[in-house]
Amino acid sequence: MAIWFKSYKVEDILWMLQDNMSETIGIEITELTDHSLKGKMPVDKRTVQPMKLLHGGASVALAETLGSIASNLIVDNSKYTCVGMDINANHLRPASNGFVFGEAKPIHIGKKTHVWSIEIVDEKGRMVCISRLTMAVIEIAK
Repeated sequence: MAIWFKSYKVEDILWMLQDNMSETIGIEITELTDHSLKGKMPVDKRTVQPMKLLHGGASVALAETLGSIASNLIVDNSKYTCVGMDINANHLRPASNGFVFGEAKPIHIGKKTHVWSIEIVDEKGRMVCISRLTMAVIEIAK
């Protein structure tokens, strides 16, 4: 059984990447499985640091984007919204070209918080970054 509030297709959630930083740095959603959200991001002039390696902040942006979208797909958006509370990341290896791929998987899905593990790998499947994101579930004021 899927963890999502309702049955979504990738096409249903692409609007979440428009007119924000995700669009600017080229983040794409690639797959929505029953228990995870996957995406990719280019390693190019928008996402590298001065040494032309993937910027750690770009990796964190990918991680928070995937985890944040995933959290908001779990709740009834007419009643709740999910926002980031805390994120950490360990940068394990450099990436200098192509794409990196992220997958957000839940560690904890509670009434008031969600915790996600986001693994980011390079095109060879090597771990580039591991991140943990905590999201607050907030009731929308009526």
